Amino acid sequence: MMGLKWYQLNVLWRYYQVGVINTLFGYGLFAAFVWIGLNLYVAQVLAHIVGMGFNYISYSRHVFSNAVPARGRFVLAYGFNYLIGLACLAIASLIVRSPYLAGIFSIIASSLINFFVLRHLVFWEQAS
Repeated sequence: MMGLKWYQLNVLWRYYQVGVINTLFGYGLFAAFVWIGLNLYVAQVLAHIVGMGFNYISYSRHVFSNAVPARGRFVLAYGFNYLIGLACLAIASLIVRSPYLAGIFSIIASSLINFFVLRHLVFWEQAS
């Protein structure tokens, strides 16, 4: 029982380690799109779509490597995550004036929800 708890904490730890890289990649795209003059929400959707492919590879190889990945469920999960992120971005942009800070707040708020969705609905553990 205790070993299972440590295993789950290790998976969460790896999720956030890889998540830092994924976030830097996705936020870098978002910031670059805003910098070149794209609308805040257009920048978010484009960064989300490109980042989704990058994230699928990194999560399936480095976080949930013992799981059977499901591309269809991953796309659906990221559609859900996009809606959560969009709602968080809309709320954050009402509170802070900087689109860059609003983007960061959106990422932080939606990341924990995304972990549980990926862990329990997308990447299922293979039976040993």
